[in-house]
Amino acid sequence: MDSFKAHLDKFITINEEDYASVLSFFKVMEVKKKQNLLLDGEVCRSMYFVVNGCLRKFFVNEKGVEQTTEFAVENWWITDTFAYERQIKSEFTIQAVERSTILVIDLETQELLLQKHPVMERYFRMIYQRAYAASERRIRYLYEMTREELYIHFSTLYPWFIQRIPQYLIASFLGFTPEYLSEIRAKLRS
Repeated sequence: MDSFKAHLDKFITINEEDYASVLSFFKVMEVKKKQNLLLDGEVCRSMYFVVNGCLRKFFVNEKGVEQTTEFAVENWWITDTFAYERQIKSEFTIQAVERSTILVIDLETQELLLQKHPVMERYFRMIYQRAYAASERRIRYLYEMTREELYIHFSTLYPWFIQRIPQYLIASFLGFTPEYLSEIRAKLRS
């Protein structure tokens, strides 16, 4: 779990003894590819930190098509924030895209963590600020960019995603059909 310590060190100062205590509030979980961590209709009880691997959050639209709204790779968090904070049923599914190692914490345990280690309040505030800012940008890009520009922007910003994540999931994230993504990629290669 040295990667989690290195991640925390980017935001807060925490010594080894306190880090060991912080880590004790989390459960370490190994998940298989396509394993579901949260199902649509279940109460969202946990937040997930990706130590290694990749998770995604999605919903099924009115046409029965999976719409990916978020990915989480190493050192990223994922949950249904709205449902987690309120401890209500989620309208999303969270699933492993790859075999992954994750840290899991529930709301009650997180509150105990924050009481014992107030510096973690600062950490989570900074994480939420970054996530909110990323969400704002994504919304703007969806409104402003053509589909082709959206793909070019995404592939330029995250070239390793294009290599790592199956194309049908990238298409789902960008709001395309896999066929349309293939057309864009073919056009860009020619």
